[in-house]
Amino acid sequence: MDLTVVAYIAYLVISVALTIWVARTLSRNGRVFLADVLHGNEKLADAVNHLLVVGFYLVNFGFVALYLSRDTAVRDARELFEALSVKLGVVLLVLGVMHLANVYVLNKIRRRGVLERGQFPPVPPQGWTPPAPGKGPWAAPAR
Repeated sequence: MDLTVVAYIAYLVISVALTIWVARTLSRNGRVFLADVLHGNEKLADAVNHLLVVGFYLVNFGFVALYLSRDTAVRDARELFEALSVKLGVVLLVLGVMHLANVYVLNKIRRRGVLERGQFPPVPPQGWTPPAPGKGPWAAPAR
């Protein structure tokens, strides 16, 4: 079998396995976070979680498929490993960027919800400390 085909098969198997593992991990561990973002609405959190997983699969599998081709043939084992490392590295970076983008957006939504619910720090300020004499914006400039 041609080494280029071996590289394609290895790339597809590893990329698909990584994508499925990351999606399942994010889905399982992100459910609690989504429930908090959505104010405890468990059904909505499950639905959004499922939609995020489907979108994650579509984008990542689409990227893996588009990134499959190679311009030159793989001639030896060294080139096989080099091609796989570059392709898998890019796939892992895309998975990581997508994960961080999801967390960023969900955290923005969560923060907005916390502010709308009127949740503030648990202890209000206890007092005010004046600045030292001759310090502060109202003090006379030094000559």
